[in-house]
Amino acid sequence: MDSQCSSSVGSRATLGGVGNINSTLISSRIESYEAGEKKCISDVRRTFCLFVTFDLLFVTLLWIIELNVNGGIQEQLMKEVLEYDYHKSFFDIFLLAVFRFAALILAYAVCKVRHWWAIAITTAITTGFLIVKVVVSKLLSQGAFGYLLPIISFILAWIETWLLDFKVLPQEAGDEIRFLSVQSVPDREPLLYPGPVSEGQFYSPPESMADSDEDLDDKHDIEKPIV
Repeated sequence: MDSQCSSSVGSRATLGGVGNINSTLISSRIESYEAGEKKCISDVRRTFCLFVTFDLLFVTLLWIIELNVNGGIQEQLMKEVLEYDYHKSFFDIFLLAVFRFAALILAYAVCKVRHWWAIAITTAITTGFLIVKVVVSKLLSQGAFGYLLPIISFILAWIETWLLDFKVLPQEAGDEIRFLSVQSVPDREPLLYPGPVSEGQFYSPPESMADSDEDLDDKHDIEKPIV
């Protein structure tokens, strides 16, 4: 009896330790997730913001190369900025990239918006402006950059839309659902835990020492000598 009691007590202590470990792990995961949400943005959102920055830098680089190719930066800046002409200047495409960068970084990095309305506005404005400019202006008659700058701006704007709609928002929504499911687990320990089966849990009842009257009569009949 002492061994059975000690084994049962030990199994209960082991199960209690397992429950404490599980509750500790759940609470640590919740605290780490909350700390990450408070301090920084998610990795996929950070990647999106880097791509938005790349959009601005790439369009700016192409515009600077176009200024150098067509006769020097200072002279071309005078023509395209101070003497702006909608039909010939690339300065508005550069301003369009600056607008996309400012709007998207403000919405998704500073304000941490979790909706697609900001990227929808920037992509719609970019697409409409570029289509009208290509149709109305005379950029296609100005060499390779007349094709390159509008096409690159158009492609980068739609890649940003794809990244946000198919990567950033679904992954963050999945992370939030997993966090809420972990947070909803009650802190109390469950009633039953899987654990090792102790030897004292199974036993057989002892054999009865007293025989019945019928068994005694049968034994006496067998022991009588046969005449």
